[in-house]
Amino acid sequence: MSDTKQKILDTAERLFGEQGFGAVSLRHIIAEAGVNLAAIHYHFGSKEELLLEVVMRKVQPVNERRLALLDRAEAEAAPGAPPVEKVLEAFLLPPALLAGQSPDFMKLMGRLHAEGSATAIFLKHFEPMINRFREAFQKALPDLPEEELAWRTHFMIGAMAHMLTGPPERRPATSGEDPCRVAGYLIAFLSGGLRAPALAPALVAVLKENQ
Repeated sequence: MSDTKQKILDTAERLFGEQGFGAVSLRHIIAEAGVNLAAIHYHFGSKEELLLEVVMRKVQPVNERRLALLDRAEAEAAPGAPPVEKVLEAFLLPPALLAGQSPDFMKLMGRLHAEGSATAIFLKHFEPMINRFREAFQKALPDLPEEELAWRTHFMIGAMAHMLTGPPERRPATSGEDPCRVAGYLIAFLSGGLRAPALAPALVAVLKENQ
């Protein structure tokens, strides 16, 4: 990779993380990076393509590691399905380790998730990995209705985004920031939620009464 391209990527990553994708212009990036506009168009073509490469240069190895861990968990559990905890470990541990190595990048990912900026840009690049994990969760939780599993995994993504953007404001001073420990906290929390009984119609009726 050329020095100019590396400089643009590093600058864009920092600015998108600090200010958000929508708030940062290409002119802002070239001013900070000390390059000209032609360099961005030569290497990336557009602001959206620049964001895609900023993200994928670090997320692609994470997704490859996720799938490798899931492959191993499924092989160890064959002919059955791996437990929920193993599927969660494969999904959550690689990004947790990246967060420990590149906290600024993970703040960018948390901001993109909160803004909704990444959905259309990255969906096709994440789809194969997402489909594999959807199937793994369905096999691990065969009694959970598909719609309810979709909501629970949606909540899982939100919890992961909070994990990646930083620690809670109030926590024990001795808790540290070990990414494996943090991932362990989240896996324990999410496995309980994913294993919970399916939503009972009686509870829905009570909630409607209390609207």
